[in-house]
Amino acid sequence: MTTSHRKELIIVTGASTGMGAATARELGSRGFHVLAGVRRESDAERVRAADLEPVIIDITNPGNIEALAARVAGDPESRPLRAVVNNAGIAINAPVETLPLEQWRRQFEVNLFGHIAVTQAVLPFLRQSRGRVVNISSVGGKIAMGTYGAYSGAKFALEAVSDSLRRELAPQGVQVVLVEPGGVKTEMTGHGIERAQDFVQQMTSSQRDVYGDLMQAVINQAVSFTKSGVSADKAALVIAEAVTARKPKTRYTIGRDAALLTRLARILPDRTLDRITAANLRPHFPKAAAQR
Repeated sequence: MTTSHRKELIIVTGASTGMGAATARELGSRGFHVLAGVRRESDAERVRAADLEPVIIDITNPGNIEALAARVAGDPESRPLRAVVNNAGIAINAPVETLPLEQWRRQFEVNLFGHIAVTQAVLPFLRQSRGRVVNISSVGGKIAMGTYGAYSGAKFALEAVSDSLRRELAPQGVQVVLVEPGGVKTEMTGHGIERAQDFVQQMTSSQRDVYGDLMQAVINQAVSFTKSGVSADKAALVIAEAVTARKPKTRYTIGRDAALLTRLARILPDRTLDRITAANLRPHFPKAAAQR
């Protein structure tokens, strides 16, 4: 692919805000016609622009996905689909013991199965155009911190699915690329922090006795992590590179933290990683807990 594009279609899911919205704008500015997936009509009006066409996509809704495929098939200008950016996601952080199974299932439905469903629906078009699947993973797809079991579990699985898909589709001329962001200043991160805070209040008193300090430390760390993260617009530049590069890498990281952590995960023993992650989390514990 080149960046001097005549009109071609690109799908970006989760384009209401954050990295998805920034990626849709960036790709639109490069000459693509972007089908920007949003969940509400109010979001649609906010993102609509000359090269951005909002489409209602809840990636857990089969009817929405069927409508998306029909939109691509019936494009009035017969434009090819050059790429799908599977970006939609949610963050639900809580200890493995305390997170209800329905919340585990919700996390996997959105962050894994929804992406698979969208990919299955659009692969016939990508095969015709020799296009590209770009899956937005996370540094959490390489390292699973405490309370990130559900989120990282889905992201680890997305990494494995992407590796398998890349090997399946290579003979067909369809490329599969992973993007692994670290700290990025997005609304999703803020919503994840809010959900974690709400979850602490929903815990039983015995659960708070065991996990309350850990949850507060993780929340404090996430706030600090996000403040020092890159902007959504900078993250969008990396995603756009993954979409448009003629010979893309199999994986791109976003932010120096992601680049460092993904490398450490490859070379360090588990116990060493345990000590590093514990040391990084320690300053974020409530003072009383840290002194115990």
